[in-house]
Amino acid sequence: MAHHRPAARPGTRRRRALAAVPAGLALTASLVLLPQAASAIPRGAPSSSALTSSATADGPSLSYVVNTAADHGTVGEVKKAITASHGTVVTAYERIGVIVAHSKDPAFAKTIRQVRGVQSAGATRTAPLTPAATTEVGRPEKVPAPRTSAATAAKALAAGQEPLESLQWDIPAIKADQAAKVNPGSRKVTVAVIDTGVDDTHPDLAPNFSRSQSASCVGGVADTSPGAWRPWNPAEDYHGTHVAGEIAAARNGVGVAGVAPGVKVSAIKVSEPTTSLFYAESVVCAFVFAADHGVEVTNNSYFVDPWKYNCAADPDQKAITDAVGRATAYAQRKGVVSVASAGNSNDDLAAGSLTDTTSPNDTTPVERSVDPSVCPDVPTQLPGVVTVSATGVTSLKSYYSSYGLGQVDVAGPGGDKYQVPELPAKDGRILSTLPGGDYGYLQGTSMASPHVAGVAALLKSAHPKASPQEIQWLLKAQADNPGCPTGPYDPDGDGDTDAVCTGTEHINSFYGYGIVDALDAVAK
Repeated sequence: MAHHRPAARPGTRRRRALAAVPAGLALTASLVLLPQAASAIPRGAPSSSALTSSATADGPSLSYVVNTAADHGTVGEVKKAITASHGTVVTAYERIGVIVAHSKDPAFAKTIRQVRGVQSAGATRTAPLTPAATTEVGRPEKVPAPRTSAATAAKALAAGQEPLESLQWDIPAIKADQAAKVNPGSRKVTVAVIDTGVDDTHPDLAPNFSRSQSASCVGGVADTSPGAWRPWNPAEDYHGTHVAGEIAAARNGVGVAGVAPGVKVSAIKVSEPTTSLFYAESVVCAFVFAADHGVEVTNNSYFVDPWKYNCAADPDQKAITDAVGRATAYAQRKGVVSVASAGNSNDDLAAGSLTDTTSPNDTTPVERSVDPSVCPDVPTQLPGVVTVSATGVTSLKSYYSSYGLGQVDVAGPGGDKYQVPELPAKDGRILSTLPGGDYGYLQGTSMASPHVAGVAALLKSAHPKASPQEIQWLLKAQADNPGCPTGPYDPDGDGDTDAVCTGTEHINSFYGYGIVDALDAVAK
């Protein structure tokens, strides 16, 4: 849910927020630019020494995750088996038993699954490691946006606001403006944005950016060289920068304000350079890196490509879920709260059956029926991950937001073009930072998740010794639930009911426990 997006089309990957009309994930959001401003080993399975070498089949080079028992001996033996099976070990995360490997042998996964100690294994993609230079991330829609004059900026600052804060309806919606006066967040708390990279030179992000907790994890190996965490192409890969601003844009007299303007923010880039896809090996690396570098909260506005839902019956998809699940569980054990967007397809994640027409999204999608209970959206439906739905100005579920009783934990402002605020905001989407010192509007659950991540960071600031489970409980306990709509849910006004809310006024399928409250996070 990389998650894991510039213009979102229904069914695209990124909850990734970018298009004005969210889609199932491609980042989901619409963008309007503002003017630039300053285990047990199965018996009978062959060991590595029992494998016989044969001529390597000349198939496409693919990446694989091989999941084993998390002990040195087993991982070592499986690494030998990978080499003997025409594979190359890229890296091994021994503490969670995940090995990343490459191979051109079409039979590699089938062969390695038979090796003693291997619990699951599969390809993380259906396209070769060197895909064509295409992208599902739409280009920014450059349309006129309100300009902020020097007089207007001065008036805003006199009122204790940032120059563009009057356009941010979402900040007062969760009382983040009031919370900032009580506790803007601790410098000891860092939120890692696992995404397309972040422009740390942006004047609203530079004061709070943590380079020591940033990296590129593309390919499955962390690269901490200077600037590795920045977007490949700032003109297109702006999703992560927008998310970072929503979380921690500084209250420094420039541009916008973040939900937690006093905390630090870091970037862990996981998007491929030409497709902006978020593959499992990169996401596994990101969670492990965050956990090992003292991060307290991760934001995940994406789903792991190429499958919108990963079905346990498919060995490749099962391996993806297993690998990423091990990484998120490891992060939680190390004290990390992971927050993820629910998706932009208006799917009921508690439904017994859904139709997926977008997977795999790196080659040719095929229509399939999936049951989210056995085909989870990764990482948002993994155990211990906070799942977030999106709301608009009127606190109604955004028309695109996925939902589900027992699946959504809490909700946050994500924007909705059908819910338009009063002046001066005028735009129902979310205003935040973009690469190059710019600002722009996006909508999607990609935008809702960072609002919740920001509140989680405020909670951690106020309760520094709280565990991830305690932070999650506080998020839910302090949330304000608008309850299910009293009439038919028809956000676009076409006369058709677009979703059905189930549950109670306290816990329901649209909002989980409710919309998060930043003021309660620091005042209670």
